[in-house]
Amino acid sequence: MEQLTFLAGHSSPHCSAAIVNVATVPQRSPFRYPGGKTWLVPRIRAWLGSLPTQPVLYIEPFAGGGIVSLTVAFEQLAERVLMVELDPQVAAVWRTILEGDAEELAQAIISFDMRLETLTAAVQREPATVAECAFQTILKNRTNRGGILAPGAGRINHGENGKGIRSRWYPETISRRIRDIVQHRGRLTFIEGDGVDVCRQYAADKTVVFFIDPPYTASTKRAGSRLYRYSEIDHQELFRIASTFAGDFLMTYDNAEELRALAANFGFDTELVAMKNTHHTAMTELLIGRNLDWVRHTLG
Repeated sequence: MEQLTFLAGHSSPHCSAAIVNVATVPQRSPFRYPGGKTWLVPRIRAWLGSLPTQPVLYIEPFAGGGIVSLTVAFEQLAERVLMVELDPQVAAVWRTILEGDAEELAQAIISFDMRLETLTAAVQREPATVAECAFQTILKNRTNRGGILAPGAGRINHGENGKGIRSRWYPETISRRIRDIVQHRGRLTFIEGDGVDVCRQYAADKTVVFFIDPPYTASTKRAGSRLYRYSEIDHQELFRIASTFAGDFLMTYDNAEELRALAANFGFDTELVAMKNTHHTAMTELLIGRNLDWVRHTLG
């Protein structure tokens, strides 16, 4: 996705056409993730930099592809980073990289002979270990349309320049990213579990900040229900928990009337961010926080 500038205020429904080049954002995740937040990384830096002290712990309760968490860890924007993910396929990748034999995974990716026959056999095999599940997940993520892992996702057919299933398969790059993440293991922790429960657990800790990017299932669009296997979330409860946080937080959501009303009900601040999606269609997403003055200040 390509990011456009933030709105200068709450009332205007329009966004500037000045485009921030997301190619300048380091690509650190081994995933290509639906709804990924690479376009938001510069604003995450601005948000964390606006806080009076560096967070002791940054928590991403719906980690997914993890680009924001990885940026925070690599750039030391918080002392420690906690990633949480419920989907066992995605969790297998993070568990392998952060807790298991990441080099085994990197080598499996490098050595794989990517053909339709070998791919079909590899993803249909019942994984015997977490590392094998992680390898299957990377294979599916890189060869399914849009990187979607939810049931029913189809494979890339034509792909870029007619490369088909190879069009998003960059084994050297993926393996290098895995090895780079290993260098930052000391700052990264992973939990396979319910992100909402983790939010409850750390709500009273004023040294913790939360970046909350849940599957978009709160509005009538419900895009998350087809993109993610574990997409059902009690959004009302999530907002209620956020209202109890002792530390700061930032949410990103669908720009929908229901979400704006929910944010207003809890007294949260909101701003729109515009971007172009992978199909170059102009879209807007909603940022929600306790105080988003730092966003407006960046417009100078």
